[in-house]
Amino acid sequence: MKTIKLAVLAAAAASLAACSVGPDKSRDRGIDAKNLSELEWGIWVDPTGCDTWIADDGVEGYMVRRLDRYGKPVCSGVAPPNVATGPYKEGSSIPDLL
Repeated sequence: MKTIKLAVLAAAAASLAACSVGPDKSRDRGIDAKNLSELEWGIWVDPTGCDTWIADDGVEGYMVRRLDRYGKPVCSGVAPPNVATGPYKEGSSIPDLL
């Protein structure tokens, strides 16, 4: 019985070790690293007509689904489907090569 309890405790400890906190995803770790809140964000309207926040710092791009306070997608109609709008390419010292 003691062996079984030790095995269960060892398995629990191993599973908790796998739950370690990863890197801070709110920070840009690239060449011109900065907090993502410092980027200029725009909106891309997906094919279904719902909004996605977008930002481009010249090296990396970021997309985050726009949700209301209840967790449902926002479909504002700010632009036609598959169109991006706003200053999402501004806020970087690195030019967009594309």
